[in-house]
Amino acid sequence: MASVKDVARLAGVSAMTVSRALNSPDKLSAETLARIQAAIQALGYVPDLAARRTRGGHSSGKTIGVFALGTATTPFAVDLLLGLERTAREHDWNLFIVNLLDEGPRPQDLALMLAHRPDGIVFSSMHLCQVEIPAGLGERPLVLSNCHTLAADLPCYVPDDSAGQYLGMRAALARGARQPLCLNLPRHSLAWPLRQAGMLRACREAGLTAADLRQYDLSGDDAYQEIPAELERRFAADQSPPDLLVCGNDRIALVAYQWLLARGLRIPTDVAVLGYDNMVGVAELFHPPLTTVQLPHFELGRQAALHLIEARTDRGLIRLPCPLVERASL
Repeated sequence: MASVKDVARLAGVSAMTVSRALNSPDKLSAETLARIQAAIQALGYVPDLAARRTRGGHSSGKTIGVFALGTATTPFAVDLLLGLERTAREHDWNLFIVNLLDEGPRPQDLALMLAHRPDGIVFSSMHLCQVEIPAGLGERPLVLSNCHTLAADLPCYVPDDSAGQYLGMRAALARGARQPLCLNLPRHSLAWPLRQAGMLRACREAGLTAADLRQYDLSGDDAYQEIPAELERRFAADQSPPDLLVCGNDRIALVAYQWLLARGLRIPTDVAVLGYDNMVGVAELFHPPLTTVQLPHFELGRQAALHLIEARTDRGLIRLPCPLVERASL
């Protein structure tokens, strides 16, 4: 790895001048600054910000670097970062977050991450997805949280969507529902087959078959406008209307609530409703409050941090429980 001295030698300046270029570029002539920048680019030099902080007395301990794909800007996923940060603080580790708005880190994002010399790196996502791990991260320990990859045998902490859906469906069927309508996530969602397996398992235990499940898959991630028309069709056409709506997330449940209540249907007396996600600060405000399955965002962050802090050796998919949050809608 290139050093300040290597850059200085190639640019024909002193190491102190390189330091000025990094910290106070306005104090150098345009010609000198251009020569140093060209040397930095040619050598692939990355400033050691972690060492600089330590020398200045502003930081101590080890550091976790986090690539946050949407988790820093999505309200219902921000608990993942909170789990990372609180766990790091409990163990006197530091946390550094690079927020990603695109599909993956850009070269400048990678350079920024490596400049802080993290002792471990976490890739996090706002929803379960498959990611590509960029080259150039070196030998640093790497953990994935709420995402996974096929390219390497890495530890990937993900929700146990199948078991979570099973818990919710079992609770709903135990309360007497026998005509479920499932308003599912789009079929391309990685959670879709897992949720299906959980639902079918609960149905088999309750004496129902796959044919007893009426299902509708949204056509896209934000296709919530399709829900009212589907409910209208199902409740108007079916001789035995649904007595349970199994919603792929709490936002689907919110649209379903509006439709049901606007038609004078009572929840849960006429139709029970089950959600998924337990959206922070929202699900308990439904009227009546929504029974839903908790996506374990905080625990996904906490366990990813502990994996690095405790130097765990687990690899592959590590599924975390999705508990049922029982309220009044069942």
